[in-house]
Amino acid sequence: MDSTRQQKIARQIQRDIAEIFQKEMADTLRGKLVTVTTVRVSPDLAYAKIYISVFPFAQSEATLDAIKERGWQVRKLLGARIRNQLKVVPELEFFIDDSLEYINNIDNLLNK
Repeated sequence: MDSTRQQKIARQIQRDIAEIFQKEMADTLRGKLVTVTTVRVSPDLAYAKIYISVFPFAQSEATLDAIKERGWQVRKLLGARIRNQLKVVPELEFFIDDSLEYINNIDNLLNK
């Protein structure tokens, strides 16, 4: 179970990273719909696992690689936004959330 503080920080990080993707990284993510689905923060608030969903699904891995390559920039921009709430900006790890693709696949199988 996550503490209330972890949940609040996770929600704030989710909002801020979604805004960073939308505004500052628009050139990197052009032509793709990237959604931050979940953020999980460690108990000491030093690490954050960020799960993203990418549409179209075929470009998920390439998009994830591009985001990981510019992860330092995302962390820097996040630090500028949350500097008054946290002492340390968490280390960011990005993962693909393929739950939407899984749901779509099951829906296609059921329709056949």
